[in-house]
Amino acid sequence: MNTTRPKLWCTGDWNAFFGFGTNILVNVLTLTALLRYVLKLPDELIFGRILPATGLMLFLSTLYYAWLAWKLATKEGRDTVCALPSGISVPHMFVVVFVIMMPIAGTTGDPIKGWEAGLTWVFVQSFVLMIGGFVAPYIKKITPRAALLGALAGVSIAFISMRPALEMYMDPVIGVVCFAILLASWFGGVRYWRGIPAGLVAIAVGSLIAWGGLAIGFDFGGMSLSGLGSSFANFGFSIPLPAFGHVFSGFEFIAVILVTAIPFGIYDLVEAMDNVESAEAGGDRFPTTRVLTADGVVSLVGCLMGNPFINAVYIGHPGWKAMGGRIGYSAATGFMVLALCWFGIVAVMMALIPVVAILPILLYIGMLIGAQAFQETPKSHAPAVVLALVPQVAAWGKLQIDSALGAAGTNAAEVGMDALAGTGVLYHGLEVLGGGAILVSLILAGITACVIDRNFVRAAGFAIAGSGLTFFGFMHGEAIGLARSPTVAISYLVLAAGFYVYSRVSASKPEAAVAGAGAGAVQ
Repeated sequence: MNTTRPKLWCTGDWNAFFGFGTNILVNVLTLTALLRYVLKLPDELIFGRILPATGLMLFLSTLYYAWLAWKLATKEGRDTVCALPSGISVPHMFVVVFVIMMPIAGTTGDPIKGWEAGLTWVFVQSFVLMIGGFVAPYIKKITPRAALLGALAGVSIAFISMRPALEMYMDPVIGVVCFAILLASWFGGVRYWRGIPAGLVAIAVGSLIAWGGLAIGFDFGGMSLSGLGSSFANFGFSIPLPAFGHVFSGFEFIAVILVTAIPFGIYDLVEAMDNVESAEAGGDRFPTTRVLTADGVVSLVGCLMGNPFINAVYIGHPGWKAMGGRIGYSAATGFMVLALCWFGIVAVMMALIPVVAILPILLYIGMLIGAQAFQETPKSHAPAVVLALVPQVAAWGKLQIDSALGAAGTNAAEVGMDALAGTGVLYHGLEVLGGGAILVSLILAGITACVIDRNFVRAAGFAIAGSGLTFFGFMHGEAIGLARSPTVAISYLVLAAGFYVYSRVSASKPEAAVAGAGAGAVQ
């Protein structure tokens, strides 16, 4: 029996800390930029209230998952357990800003109202997470791993990997060089001087290129001395203050908030469930209910103190574990982000480090998660994994089109679906397939994996679930409601009926079923 006592810190935690810590730093810098430059909230609110509340939430989250990893490692008597990574949910960060906070701030002419609506949005989602935490384990039990990991791979490719990859090549002198530094170490096994973590080397080299280039007249990374100097004005010590009144003020916009809060709460359930499955595939089995309810609780604490962003378990556990991360990296990240947010250091960091030097870390994580979906599932389920990627790509494509049209002061409805289709842009198809993409990925991949295994009864069950979710607007639609995409809902019911018939035929003719298995495989 293995009775190895876990350690709170090991050598590999340095690599994971600098990798995960910079990941969290990128997200904090991004949300700060959204608050300052998109919502135009005053600096005293951002650095005096919102960021301290965000820091508190992230501190509670990372410490809790470090403690959960310690408990698992102690229980199983091994020192290879890696804590689940967690932080601000990146997709939700943009949704709450552009779908909730910015429109309400624009309509009312008051950015504070937008902030309050964001707090209420998180408040609602927190309860969806806490209640859903008791249902998710049953969903996980009946869902093929290819569906869970495939949906996750789609998110990692479309929404984690694409933007960092594009931005790297927009500033390649820093981006590509820093990516090569990480690639050589984390995939190629190269060790840097005295074992300095690759993440720290990449940040240092990227910063040297940016500031060195500025000294000789080149603009790499958008750095400036004036920006660095003005950033020190936000130094100071701020602790989070209760924002109960602001949370409940946002309830005047509850009708708008519910349209996205409930579907994205369900998204969080599925994503967290996928990430727990990913960790289990990597050898660490965490209790799904505890994970989901913890996300809800810490998000609730955060919003009641003024933070309008939801907490989530991150994809990437296999990546941090492969770097050697165990327990300490998560707790250390919590203390780091608390210091950054409570002492106003984030503003200085924004002015000192080129973001493009940090982005390659996100691309690396996306590569690992995409690879895991194929490596940790049966080879025969590879088509299900590929199919799971497609809805996420559709959602990403629609987002790009919407953003481009928005920048031009128009939208798809004004341009016209026929006009877009005439140029080869099937916008309506992207809209339907990409609506509720993570749930679409889960259902389609679940159906496909069950069909491959000739489990037609379970495939029919997934099709029925797809029909119900579609009918109420959780899939293949932009908002919850009745009969949002009725023809798609009916098509899933037709699939379910067909699979049930197949199950009866297979049961009555087992020899034919065996002979037919794999008949369509590529030779």
